Amino acid sequence: MSEKRRDNRNRILREGEYQRSDGRYRFHYIDEDGKEKNVYSWRLDKNDPMPKGKKREPSLREKEKQIEADLFDHIVTNGGNYTVLELVEKYVSLKTGGRHNTVAGYKTVINVLKKEAFGRQRIDKVRLSDAKAWLIKLQQVDGRGYSSIHSIRGVLRPAFQMAVDDDLIRKNPFGFELASVIVNDSVTREAITRKQERDLLKFIREDNHFSRYYDAICILFQTGLRISEFCGLTIPDIEFGEMRIKVDHQLQRTSQMEYVIQEPKTESGVRYVPMTEEVAACFRRIIANRETPKVEPMVDGYIRFLCLDKNDMPMVALH
Repeated sequence: MSEKRRDNRNRILREGEYQRSDGRYRFHYIDEDGKEKNVYSWRLDKNDPMPKGKKREPSLREKEKQIEADLFDHIVTNGGNYTVLELVEKYVSLKTGGRHNTVAGYKTVINVLKKEAFGRQRIDKVRLSDAKAWLIKLQQVDGRGYSSIHSIRGVLRPAFQMAVDDDLIRKNPFGFELASVIVNDSVTREAITRKQERDLLKFIREDNHFSRYYDAICILFQTGLRISEFCGLTIPDIEFGEMRIKVDHQLQRTSQMEYVIQEPKTESGVRYVPMTEEVAACFRRIIANRETPKVEPMVDGYIRFLCLDKNDMPMVALH
């Protein structure tokens, strides 16, 4: 029978445990993928004192216990060595077919993480308190608004849930209510009064420069259309016989200056907006004053847009 190995304090070392000549302990094991791995610690047991000048860390047997639990539950050790940034990049890469606004939002979150130390943290090291502290830092130190942080958390939470589902980590550190952590400083927008609306429209109608936009602004006030919905309107969408406007798409322009049509995600997003006589008159003037271009611009199959710019392209909100 072979003699049991002992450390320099004469304690029996378990299978896989070793002590190096410098006093540091090592645990050798085989991971879920059959690969040989090692973890180290300056302490064998949690009650051992930390050597002077060494950074405090879990003892070797505390690490062994976590490894054994991970192997039993088929959890990938060390979170697969993914950083927070790498995890989010993987999550985003799997979200195909997204709208350009959604894709732009993903890029924003990735750019934020690239600048943050939190983005370089290994995912299995992120605790609930770490996630909360980082979001608080974004608001109180960086000055980001509630809406911006809500969007960032809206990407991180499903990304970490993916890590849970893939057995990379046990719990989702972002599985908490955002309002319980940071202050909702969103400002409620107040609608202008009827008198303010009349005064503004009167000013626009009588001003030499802004009068050209009177009909469009009047329509926006009277119908409540989003600006991208108005820009996307084509002549066939204006149903004078039924005195209504068909709204089933939006016109937007990406950061690459590409014109795109965004249709509703579901049929319930298609709606008909009733027209008053005043609104109908505004549409008639817009159509009457619309110069026919040499070539009608087409965007994703849509043509005959109501409002064109000087380049005979559909007007968009950025103009």
